[in-house]
Amino acid sequence: MAQFNQTPDGDRFLEQMDRQLAGWDDPAARLTQALEGDELELYAQPILALRPPEGFQIAELLVRLREEEAALLPPGEFLPVFEHCGMMPELDRWVTRHAVARLARGSRVPRLSINVSAQTLGDADFAPEIAAELARVRVRSESLVFEIDENDALARPDSAAGFAASMKAIGCRLLIDGFGRRSVSFAPLKALRVDYVKVDGVIVRKLASSEIARTKLNAIVRVGDVIGVSVIAECVEQPEALELLRAAGVGYAQGFGIRIPAPIDEITAP
Repeated sequence: MAQFNQTPDGDRFLEQMDRQLAGWDDPAARLTQALEGDELELYAQPILALRPPEGFQIAELLVRLREEEAALLPPGEFLPVFEHCGMMPELDRWVTRHAVARLARGSRVPRLSINVSAQTLGDADFAPEIAAELARVRVRSESLVFEIDENDALARPDSAAGFAASMKAIGCRLLIDGFGRRSVSFAPLKALRVDYVKVDGVIVRKLASSEIARTKLNAIVRVGDVIGVSVIAECVEQPEALELLRAAGVGYAQGFGIRIPAPIDEITAP
C-alpha cells in the first residue's frame, strides 16, 4: 500500500483529493462561508422519557449543510471536511450558539443535546464563551447537554476530563455517547461525572435476539442507578425493543421508531 509522507508534494496531493471529494475548490473557505452566512441548518431528534414524567424531555441536535438548489447535505458528506480542516470547534460553537438562541425564544423540549468533537475537547476557550452567551440571553445552563463520544473519552482522557470539568462548572449537563460500542467500561462515567449515558445501537438492535446484549444493558442500568447516571437507548426502531427497554428500567429512548429527525423549530417551538 502506498504511503504519503508529510512532504510538500504529499500535502498538495492530499489537498487536491480533499477538493475532489468535497467538490469545492477551497474547502476551508467554503466551510467558513457556511458558518458566517448561516448556511447550516439544525435538525433535532427528540428523546423519549420512559419514566414519569414521560414525554420528550431532551432533543439531540443534528446539522445539515445547504448546497445548490436548496439541497441539504447530510453530516457524513461535510463533517469529515470540517475535521480535516481543524474547524470542528467553530462548527460546535455555531451549533451551540443557535441552540441557545432557540432556548431563549422558548422551547417545548426543555434540554437540547449537542455532540462535541474531539478537537473541541481540547479547546480551553469553549466553556467561557458558552457561559458568556448563556448569561447574555439568560438561558439556564442546565438546558444544554454536551455529548462526548466514548471513544474520544477513552483516547483523550485528559482533554475529556478538562472539558467535562469546565462544562460542569458552568452548570451544563454531560452525556457519554456510543457506550458499549466495543466494550463496556464504566471508568469514563465516574471520571467525567456525566449525567447521561447513551447505550450504543449495536446493543439495542440485538436486545430481542441476544442474551449477551440484554446482559450488557442490564449491567449498564444497574450501574447507572447506583452512581446516578440516566440511561438513554439509541437506535430504537421496533416496538419490541421499546418494551424490552421499559422492562429493563431504561430511562430514555431515541430512534426512528420513536421520532425521525426534523427541523429544530418543528420539534422545539412552543
